Amino acid sequence: MIALLLVIGFHRWIPDTRWLMVHMVTLGLITTSIMVWSQHFTEALLHHRLADGERPRQIVRIYGVTAGTVVLMVGMLADWWWLTLVSATVIGGLLTWHGVSLLGQVRVALPARFGMTVRWYAVAAFFLPVGAIFGAILALEPADPWHSRFLLAHQTLNVLGFVGLTVSATLLTLWPTMVRTRMEDTATTLSRVALPAMAAGSLVAAGGSVGGWVPVVVSGLFSYAVGVALIGWIMLRTGMRKLPEGYMGWSVASGIAWLFITVVLALILVAARGLHASVMGALTIPFVAGFLLQTLLGAMSYILPSTMGGGPTTVRASLAAINRGGIYRVTVLNLCIALFALPSGMLPSWVRALVSIVGAVAFAAFLPLMISSAKISVAGRRRLMAQRAGGGQPPAPANADADDADAAAAEPKHQTHALRQLVAGVLTVVLAVGAGIAVAPQSAGLGLSGSAENAVQATGNTTEVTMHAHQDMRFDPAEIQVPVGDRLVITLVNDDPANVHDLVFANGATSGRVNPGETAEVDAGIITEALEGWCSVIGHRSMGMTVAVIPVDSHGNPVGSVGHENHGAGAASSADDLQDPAAEVDFNAAPGEAFTVRDPALGPAPNETVHELALDVQEVAREVAPGVTMDAWTFNGDYTGPTLRGAVGDVFEVTLTNSGSMGHSVDFHAGDVSPDQTMRTIAPGESLVYRFEAVRSGIWLYHCATAPMSTHVAAGMFGAVIIDPPDLPRVDREYLLVQNETYLTVPSADQPDLPEGVDAVVDPVGIAAGTPSLTMFNGHATQYMHEKLLARPNERVRIWVLAAGPSKGTSFHVVGGQFDTVYKEGAYLLSPSSPENPGGTGGAQALDLAPAQGGFVEMSFPEAGTYTFVNHSFAEAERGARGQIEVAQ
Repeated sequence: MIALLLVIGFHRWIPDTRWLMVHMVTLGLITTSIMVWSQHFTEALLHHRLADGERPRQIVRIYGVTAGTVVLMVGMLADWWWLTLVSATVIGGLLTWHGVSLLGQVRVALPARFGMTVRWYAVAAFFLPVGAIFGAILALEPADPWHSRFLLAHQTLNVLGFVGLTVSATLLTLWPTMVRTRMEDTATTLSRVALPAMAAGSLVAAGGSVGGWVPVVVSGLFSYAVGVALIGWIMLRTGMRKLPEGYMGWSVASGIAWLFITVVLALILVAARGLHASVMGALTIPFVAGFLLQTLLGAMSYILPSTMGGGPTTVRASLAAINRGGIYRVTVLNLCIALFALPSGMLPSWVRALVSIVGAVAFAAFLPLMISSAKISVAGRRRLMAQRAGGGQPPAPANADADDADAAAAEPKHQTHALRQLVAGVLTVVLAVGAGIAVAPQSAGLGLSGSAENAVQATGNTTEVTMHAHQDMRFDPAEIQVPVGDRLVITLVNDDPANVHDLVFANGATSGRVNPGETAEVDAGIITEALEGWCSVIGHRSMGMTVAVIPVDSHGNPVGSVGHENHGAGAASSADDLQDPAAEVDFNAAPGEAFTVRDPALGPAPNETVHELALDVQEVAREVAPGVTMDAWTFNGDYTGPTLRGAVGDVFEVTLTNSGSMGHSVDFHAGDVSPDQTMRTIAPGESLVYRFEAVRSGIWLYHCATAPMSTHVAAGMFGAVIIDPPDLPRVDREYLLVQNETYLTVPSADQPDLPEGVDAVVDPVGIAAGTPSLTMFNGHATQYMHEKLLARPNERVRIWVLAAGPSKGTSFHVVGGQFDTVYKEGAYLLSPSSPENPGGTGGAQALDLAPAQGGFVEMSFPEAGTYTFVNHSFAEAERGARGQIEVAQ
């Protein structure tokens, strides 16, 4: 429940999840609750219990709707329209069956005063199957304007028709019971007008939506609003006799108030915007949290203790337990809903976030209180059953007159207690608002300097801008002029088909991560001075994803210092003046205890012609030097990906799955293929299959090819593919060393959700400057100084070497050793048996490789000892590009 409400609270940041959560609430929670309680009230109102043979069918319907909801969510997540269609059909059929069953009970029962209520339960049940038809059509993703029309019809029938009608019909009899007074005299008469007005309004609005007739939709919503107003009037007149005492009554009353407010707002928005999908989307929070959840939880808080029983004393105690802090919770909830429902430009982003969290916690308090109440009820029932089993009689109910006298005496105390809770609730929300402003005062239009020259009068106007994040790593527009004193609200549209982006401002305002094709709003606050913005995904800012916000006067002239020099890519370091986390590394120290040394020994190529490999992109914390743990972007969780080995003619089938938080890809240099599809960037959660045939031998690099490639490679997304030359001779020992360099800085505040334990991230500015923090073999700067490669005297040793970059090559050398065989980029440069080396007297001292080049060297060690291998560009060796070979008898 807590996770659900938090997701709904942040629905503007993750739009696709928002609709998933809405369906979870409306179908998974609301619909099954309606099926249970409409059956319960039908039996109570008709004084006719469901036949024993029908009870299993009722359970089948309830569980069927639950299963259908799960299937529906799977279809939405997987984007399988056919599965969504099947689940919508199942759910619609089960609700039709439910409605027919209710009508059957009316026919066989004796006439009852409130039989009309049961008939409206059945009518409401028939609304959902029709709405489900439009939901199934939406799964086919029709283009606008049909998508917007069907969406509005779907929501109107399901929420207003099915849920609204059922709730309103129930409250006619439940509300007087909850406030413990008699029903309003005109309730039956007014309900005969209100419920038909609501039903007709839903149908008219849905029909107008499908037809694209705005006036018809407006008239339907108006009719519905009139019906809700009449229901509200009945509740108000009933409540005037005796005010609700706690959470149950005030929660239900608040829910009906939000239903009326939301319908009126929908009417206004349709009249102003037309039949646009954003109409109901803008009202998600007041509809779901304000009306649906408040009404459901309020009613459940009253019904559960009463139906569980245990005797009058137990019921009162159980109701008291679930009602703890009731006025306080209702006050907090409704203030939070009201604030969060405001247009985004009116509420600073941090205030919005804190308010949503406070509201979610207030909602979640229902769960432990319900459990406490249930425990009291269970204990009371056990006591009652024990008394009856022992032949005793249950305690007689207290004298009614005495109870009334006690209640009258306690009324002033209760009112004082309720007032205190009300004030406490208001103060809680005020504190949340104040905390949000304190975190980012600029977003609320509060300057920090306080000087007269910097004081700017807020205009009360809002400048709204739509900004696009493009695939070529730029924002459009990249410069925004805003009248000084205006609030700036930006709608960020991620047009990049594969990469995640965000928009972060120097004052702390942020959009949050935005997936491909999605949108998000960011409230940059009241603009009083020049403001920088950028994409915080590592590497994107350095490629130019920046934006300059410039305040201007009434003539369009810039106000104050604009500071264009700070907006270029050259200034995009997360902090180029911050200390390099690797600056104090002890290159003689051993790796940390938790680090697993990568085994450099190579086995022979597998005896198969088709090689299958799964590459899972993971963003994890990995140690790259003693005391330095970085945010590594990896293939299969290791800095430096897995090694593939085969022969010419072998086929490699690689399945790449992106389990990271941004777009990634893979480029196999060993594959002679078109890059358009196999090397494309895929979004988080997506997969692709990369199939290629190895047609040439050599050691080949593979790496992430998503821009900026230098950042992705420096973060760990690279590996080796070895295709053996024909007739490659056997050797005694064979090793692989993949060299790369990385460039590090400390994490900045705009880099959220880093893995635990990370103290370093890739620095794009360091990459541009060309001075690495570390240069490593196989992903760690000191591992082979302590876990040495092994050999015996006169054994033949082959060492494959690959320079992965992103920018540095290598001059591979073994101190004290000489190479009698050198193989580079698919050809032998030196061999003991080659004609160019008569008598095998030639030798080599280094294998020189540019970035992305590779080869191998062979040697034997005539004497025991410890031989150091290095990149003979000693600056790189001193940054970690070294290790040792221990030759022992």
